Amino acid sequence: MREYATQMEAARKGIITAELKIVAKKELMTAEELMPLVAAGKVVICANKKHKCIDPQGVGSMLKTKINVNLGVSRDCKDYDIEMKKVLEAVNMGAHAIMDLSSHGNTIPFRRELTSKCPAMIGTVPVYDSVIHYQRELNTLTAKDFIDVVRLHAEDGVDFVTLHCGITRKTIEQIKTHKRKMNIVSRGGSLVFAWMSMTGEENPFYEYYDEILDICREYDVTISLGDACRPGCLADASDVCQIEELVRLGELTKRAWEKDVQVMVEGPGHMPIDQIAANMKIQQTICDGAPFYVLGPLVTDIAPGYDHITSAIGGAIAASAGAAFLCYVTPAEHLALPNLEDVKQGIMASKIAAHAADIAKGVRGAREIDDRMAEARRVFDWEAQWECAIDPETAKKIRADRKPGHEDSCSMCGKFCAIRSMNKALAGEFIDIL
Repeated sequence: MREYATQMEAARKGIITAELKIVAKKELMTAEELMPLVAAGKVVICANKKHKCIDPQGVGSMLKTKINVNLGVSRDCKDYDIEMKKVLEAVNMGAHAIMDLSSHGNTIPFRRELTSKCPAMIGTVPVYDSVIHYQRELNTLTAKDFIDVVRLHAEDGVDFVTLHCGITRKTIEQIKTHKRKMNIVSRGGSLVFAWMSMTGEENPFYEYYDEILDICREYDVTISLGDACRPGCLADASDVCQIEELVRLGELTKRAWEKDVQVMVEGPGHMPIDQIAANMKIQQTICDGAPFYVLGPLVTDIAPGYDHITSAIGGAIAASAGAAFLCYVTPAEHLALPNLEDVKQGIMASKIAAHAADIAKGVRGAREIDDRMAEARRVFDWEAQWECAIDPETAKKIRADRKPGHEDSCSMCGKFCAIRSMNKALAGEFIDIL
């Protein structure tokens, strides 16, 4: 029998859990250093007690920045086998979390397969599943129906759930009054907004928050407080709807901590570069340092087909300013369900952003691999370069496709290679160019 319900409660009791030990080792920390951060809610270890195959990860601004990959079937793309292949590829490429955003068919078998086979953290958005699970129109569902689906997901072993608890009846009037360009672009947020609009009732995830906390405490499910009012375009960034919801999420964070329930807070969204760092600091202040989980931010609205790049730019800035968890964005964002190549491009862009931010933040050990790469490049050790590369197969393929005449150069520089010239000059050798 466990002496604690959640990782937060264990840390507050001074109990070093197996998961905390693993995370501390990965982060080059001692368990004694990590424990107070978990106890204070500044680090979360998302690990449902029923997810037996999990490889635990810590999420917090002082740790290595983590990457989430969104997957799942839709009415237009409904092959679960293809989605499972994407999941396994994503984990192999270094994804720390998989969010199942399925919105079609019987989602239970796929979700249970994830929590029985996938070592990454598993997240879901129960409100998506509610309409599918009951096979009823949105306005016929009751508050109890929504809460029961949260319990179902917890019982299935998911490690974190995104719940849009921060929008209320007041938000309906705000959206109507402030005339946003994009209104609400959060899929879950729009469903909750629609349900409130049609039924006249309060947001069930807000009204019955204490009941949800009891479920999350029982299974040690981390709540990811969804940002229903995240900006969907640059014009809506940092507006009153976004900031007021964030204030409410700060209040809900504290209520969760009172029951030892772990919390992440979700953030923007589309946002100009000059607003990102300020938003990260505001979130840390309002939510007392709870880990911030951001989608992007996307720093321009005009790059469909390249939004993995717009997202990586914003993600690097956000994480260097305090965000802990980056949700990847693929080239298919705003356009289609991502295919396997889209998934790879999204993961690589997010990994680069996360690593760049970790270097800037001075995360322990983050710069070491860059220093090894520099040394390997100086001595033309190509095998060592592949070992350091974030995507060695792509790097090898490019070099093999355009192989130079000499190993001590690339096909762009040839004998004009600066490194080759400097090595020879410093060794007192003749530098042949022609």
